[in-house]
Amino acid sequence: MKISVQEADFDAGVEISALRAGNPQIGAVASFIGLVRDMNDGSRVAAMTLEHYPAMTHKALSAIVAEAEARWALLGCTVIHRVGALFPTDQIVLVAVASSHRADAFAACEFIMDYLKTQAPFWKKERTPEGERWVEPRVTDEQAQARWAE
Repeated sequence: MKISVQEADFDAGVEISALRAGNPQIGAVASFIGLVRDMNDGSRVAAMTLEHYPAMTHKALSAIVAEAEARWALLGCTVIHRVGALFPTDQIVLVAVASSHRADAFAACEFIMDYLKTQAPFWKKERTPEGERWVEPRVTDEQAQARWAE
């Protein structure tokens, strides 16, 4: 399991190659890359700043990945989340999951992303023509996360 919270950009190809390197049991890798959009809630977004508390964030991300590992037969997982100043088209997050079969890889990747959106302690502030604003949680993110409840 690799978890990184960083300001630097990442190379998804390099990360996925490292995730699957040398493991002949891996039959599937599912991945998700989140990007900064130039529009949100009807306003142009010029920039976004992501803030976090490092110890709290790492603990939360580790718990999310551990839960995914308990639910599905995973052979590896990489989660990279960026913080700091980001601009439209910048990469924000990478979730990549390896498994023997695609069903486990797809489900775990989607689960991790749904929980990152609702349970990970990141705070987003957008800069728009109207000024700066904090991004509020979305009902749709809460609904996506709730479907995983046991």
